[in-house]
Amino acid sequence: MVDVSVIVVNYNVREYLANALRSLRASLQGVRSEVIVVDNASADGSVEMIRKQFPRVRLIVSDENSGFAHANNLALRKAKGRYLLLLNPDTLVREDTVRVMRSYLEKHPEVGLAGCKILNPDGTFQLAARRSFPTPWTAFTRIVGLSRLFPSSKLFGRYNLTYRSVEESYEVDAVSGSFMFLRRDVYEKVGGLDEAFFMYGEDLDWCYRIQRAGWKINYVHATSIIHYKGESTRRSNLDEIRTFYEAMQVFVGKHFKYPKWLLVGLKISIRAASAAAFVLSHFRRLWPAVIDALVVDCAIIASEYLRRGGVFLFPDRAYPTVYIIPSLIVVATLLSAGVYTRRSMSVTRSWTAVVVAFIFLSALTAFFKEYAFSRIMVVIAGILSSIAIPGWRMMFRIMGRSRPGGRSTLFGRRTVVVGTGPEGQAVAERLRARITDGIDVIGLIAAPGSSSSGTVAGLPVLGTVESIGKVLRSHKVTDVVVAPGVLTNTQLFAMIGGNSGLPVSFQLVPGTMEVLIGKASVESLERVALVEVAYNIELPSRRIAKRVFDVTVAAALLITVYPFVYLLAPTRKRRGSFLRNLPDVLSGRCSLVGPTAEAVGYIPGLFLGKPGLTGLIQLHAGRPVSREEIEQFLLSYARNQSVLLDLEILFKSFILHRRRRRIASAT
Repeated sequence: MVDVSVIVVNYNVREYLANALRSLRASLQGVRSEVIVVDNASADGSVEMIRKQFPRVRLIVSDENSGFAHANNLALRKAKGRYLLLLNPDTLVREDTVRVMRSYLEKHPEVGLAGCKILNPDGTFQLAARRSFPTPWTAFTRIVGLSRLFPSSKLFGRYNLTYRSVEESYEVDAVSGSFMFLRRDVYEKVGGLDEAFFMYGEDLDWCYRIQRAGWKINYVHATSIIHYKGESTRRSNLDEIRTFYEAMQVFVGKHFKYPKWLLVGLKISIRAASAAAFVLSHFRRLWPAVIDALVVDCAIIASEYLRRGGVFLFPDRAYPTVYIIPSLIVVATLLSAGVYTRRSMSVTRSWTAVVVAFIFLSALTAFFKEYAFSRIMVVIAGILSSIAIPGWRMMFRIMGRSRPGGRSTLFGRRTVVVGTGPEGQAVAERLRARITDGIDVIGLIAAPGSSSSGTVAGLPVLGTVESIGKVLRSHKVTDVVVAPGVLTNTQLFAMIGGNSGLPVSFQLVPGTMEVLIGKASVESLERVALVEVAYNIELPSRRIAKRVFDVTVAAALLITVYPFVYLLAPTRKRRGSFLRNLPDVLSGRCSLVGPTAEAVGYIPGLFLGKPGLTGLIQLHAGRPVSREEIEQFLLSYARNQSVLLDLEILFKSFILHRRRRRIASAT
């Protein structure tokens, strides 16, 4: 007889599903079980993956996405287990999770359904793991944000029970639909999920009906799962927000009888909260436009001060038009140039758009004489804006905070790989080959019981999993990548949970060694290198811009820095090779940034630029570099060469030089 039936509903999250099924395989060891996956018309190859990699899984293929509740009901009718587990595909379960939950229900016959502790990918507790029913007061405090302002208050923190400890087990109103462990008797008496809830709310409704039938709903802290929240829904932000609040409205209307005026007020609050949540969810897309508008206004104020010796000296009729219209025209021009899409950090596009916008503004003054106070001020404001708007983007990219989706900078992601064996070395090698993603693999973390010192594959072993918190803080790590087979799920959960307070992203590499699974993203671990017809470095415009940049920077350094270094460091060795070779840059024999002299002819038939005083290869001179990595460096630079990239490389070369000098002086 089947003891536990696990039901997973999948919709276009193949990699997450594969990871969840692998973790389930370990958790179901020694348990008479079955796993049923319902695929809701996925188009990402999920069905083929299940049939190939998990042939023992019972697969139900739906021709359409009929909703979470309907899909679960399909599987519930076919399930044979004494216990039923509804599990989201974007989860990771511990080895003991199923056994702990089964044991808990066996010891507590009054409990009909239970949920476990749920962690976010960064190790923090996920509030949805335990909840109260959304009565008007509870819903009101949740909607207006009082529950967030006063999480420890029993009066305001009732919806997510934030005033109660997460390290205790107790009765609650409802648990998260991402993990619901229940008895078959409960399902047979209460029935399945209400299909009136397409997505969201069906878990609350089910828990309410189970309570009304006489069983308890409990939160169990003794085991946990990781939930990559939101991946299993794969809906747009607007759809997701609207569906969530509509589900809350349906739940209240179905189960609670209140005066009409109260329900109308709650409905208005829900609509307002939905709109506010939508606006806030899009703030990340809007903030560059807000900054640009403020920059234009500041440029106008500065131009007024430079021209008139004071500020806010325009006639009263000019306000607020003189500040609103120019900023709107600049933002509109940037928008039409595609700057507020995935190119929000484009320096070239933003500069061009600002210049065009101020040319248009200058022309407008000929038609609106009442606002033509000073064309000189328009020119000054245009010059300042054309410097500041691309400038803050350049600094943002140089400091490694560019938005995902574009080319990451050289300072983007300080990464450590957990695992010093062949798997860890293979992951580190593939990550180091991803040049354009800005991944800087700084070292390895040894698994429990492994040596925590020395060097492996040219990378230092920085510590062990037990001491990883200290390593993350001291080395300012931003990403931790766990190689396959290095840690058990229990060890993984302990590592993530123990470092939940750090701003670090934990990512897993499944056994296929093809992807990185992390918070709200799946990244390809190994990209196919496509040979492009044209490389940036071969374009005449890029060659001219690079030569102008070389001459300008070299001349400036020779005039301002070189004389002082020449006087203070009389020996050639102490002056440094970079400064010594600046005359060669002026003469055109070499460039500020480029390949090493030995690598210039590394790839036959491809112009790689003149030898450089620094470059991608030189930046990695402190460790062994394979031929494959050198080719990746050369191709990456040739493909992406720009003045901004040269500036980034120069900046990092300076930082690394200073760091190496400090280390040398300390030893």
